[in-house]
Amino acid sequence: MNKSFIQSSSLVFSVAVFLVLGISGVAQAAVQTIRAEVNGMVCAFCAQGIEKKMRSLTQTREVYVDLRHKVVAVELKEGQVLSTDTVRDLIKDAGYDVTRIEIVPETAQQIRAAVRGRK
Repeated sequence: MNKSFIQSSSLVFSVAVFLVLGISGVAQAAVQTIRAEVNGMVCAFCAQGIEKKMRSLTQTREVYVDLRHKVVAVELKEGQVLSTDTVRDLIKDAGYDVTRIEIVPETAQQIRAAVRGRK
């Protein structure tokens, strides 16, 4: 076999391994979502109000509000920080009660799928 062919093949393989490892590293970036259970939301207008307030935060990447299951999920942009106290206070200031709040390693979309699976 030609020596340059072997070197070229080795280079192509190295680049392919680098790309695969790099892509998988990006895909595994830590997701941080604040998930709250909220009492007092009784209509679509309530849910829209909370969603609008959460989307207005600069740290927010995605928001999911489920009226039926009383769930609010605020997914943060990568590298952003938002305290559960801030989210709790915003929801309380809007007139609702937060019965539980936690930071979870799931996206808002994953929370939506899990909640809809409960029916």
